[in-house]
Amino acid sequence: MLPRLALPPSHTVLVLIALAFVAPGLVEHDPWRAFDVIAIEIVQQMHLSGDWVVPRIAGEPWLEDPPLYHWLALAFAKAFGWLFGFHNAVRLASGLFVMAALWFLYLASRHSSLKGEGRTNGASATLLLLGSVGLIVHAHEAVPDLATLAAACAALLFLTGSHEKSAKKGLAFGASLGIAFLSTGPLVPAVLGTAALLAHLACDEWRNARALRFLAAAAAAFVLVAGSWPLALSLRAPELAQSWWFGATHARGEFWPNLRYYFSIASWFAWPSWPLALWSAWVLRREFRTPRIFVPLCAAVLALPAIAWLGPQQDINAMVLLAPLALLGAHGVARLRRGAANLLDWFGVMTFSFFAALVWLGYIAMMSGVPPRIANNFTKTAPGFLAHFEPLPFAAALALTLAWVYLILFTAPSPTRGVTRWAAGVALLWGTFATLWMPWADHVKSYRSVALQLKSGIPANAGCIAQTSLAAPQRAALSYHAGLRTQPQAGTPGAPKCVYTIVQGHPRQEITPGPGWRKLADVGRPGDRGERYRLYRYGPG
Repeated sequence: MLPRLALPPSHTVLVLIALAFVAPGLVEHDPWRAFDVIAIEIVQQMHLSGDWVVPRIAGEPWLEDPPLYHWLALAFAKAFGWLFGFHNAVRLASGLFVMAALWFLYLASRHSSLKGEGRTNGASATLLLLGSVGLIVHAHEAVPDLATLAAACAALLFLTGSHEKSAKKGLAFGASLGIAFLSTGPLVPAVLGTAALLAHLACDEWRNARALRFLAAAAAAFVLVAGSWPLALSLRAPELAQSWWFGATHARGEFWPNLRYYFSIASWFAWPSWPLALWSAWVLRREFRTPRIFVPLCAAVLALPAIAWLGPQQDINAMVLLAPLALLGAHGVARLRRGAANLLDWFGVMTFSFFAALVWLGYIAMMSGVPPRIANNFTKTAPGFLAHFEPLPFAAALALTLAWVYLILFTAPSPTRGVTRWAAGVALLWGTFATLWMPWADHVKSYRSVALQLKSGIPANAGCIAQTSLAAPQRAALSYHAGLRTQPQAGTPGAPKCVYTIVQGHPRQEITPGPGWRKLADVGRPGDRGERYRLYRYGPG
């Protein structure tokens, strides 16, 4: 018999679970659509141009997010691009930020807990954040929101982790908010800064002279850190700075539809943190005005209307909820009634065992063609894909599966067993997918073949290339994979400015640029039934 795993898990076990979740999928695939490819293209443009002030995609300014994440990602690309490939090395920054977020949140929960609860609450908060459903994919993409998540966890540590409100802690708290500002803008600093101000008014133990020194130091550090890039951008291009600030502070979408959307998103994105956070708030309602309860509860309550007001409707914006909900929910893990704790444990074990079995079944079907019905489904969705057995990914997936079986059979009863198995189940599901299915998924999702096919139809001296209806991720992908920089298509009375143009459209609907244009290519990703990319040339053949 193997020895039972003692709970709450030790530092070593927490690190192993975290690495099992974070490491798979970071360096094994091309940039994918939306956030991943945009950030990687921004980093490449910084690398090629040497301009670290103005983020760009396909040569054009892209000011959705400040560039702190891209700066660190470029450092990783320069250091490890030769080993992993440029885009894979960029994603190493995401892995670093996720690990930092988990560590900061562990310390924040442990140091803010009552005596005797620190180790249990620290492990619970870490496992709740790691087990958040919304983090499964985004944690392995090149997204600036991960830098903000790490900064938010650090800010919570410096705010709640000590009863001594010194100027040094204030500087660290303000710098953390500044880093969050330089990663995704003012929303997270506004939420956590407001929560800090309200906590110093509501919590009796924080209303003292030291609090003023803490807040003053925090404000000074925040202004210095957060103001660095906007100042540099204003000196470089004042019009771009104004455009960025307008986009960062003005709402996109209506508040009530956005609020309904984020209520729906949060129901699964922040699972299982949010029900445990509600339970914590209820059972500890008499301690409402203590900082360890008030700060994360206030931050979570403020964050939801804040993202609904600012918009737009993107699930990744709900990441701001994860740290405060996990910090608050950790207090409720040890206070769960036995039936609820067993239900969470049983649900996690059954759910992740079932889905991991499906991943293995799909892998067997890809490799052997049995069962034929499942194998045919993979073939239809990824035409041209040829599966190859790779021993190292297979061994990693097998090790994850055996570790899961060990957790099922040899985990000691404990209030933290449910959250431990849930987080381990998330690591199992993502890890087996990333090691066994990643080649198939990359074949379906990568834009490399599309970019290279379009490039093959354009001569080197073609001049400018126009585009119609080409979305930002696709423009970023074409630039990253093939160096194709497109610009919006102008009106076409007479001869157009650009002889070549790329039009994005639906396979069943073709919209030509106008008279005089001749189609040279009609391409799309394997199995993609929603997008086609058509290359046209103006003039006679």
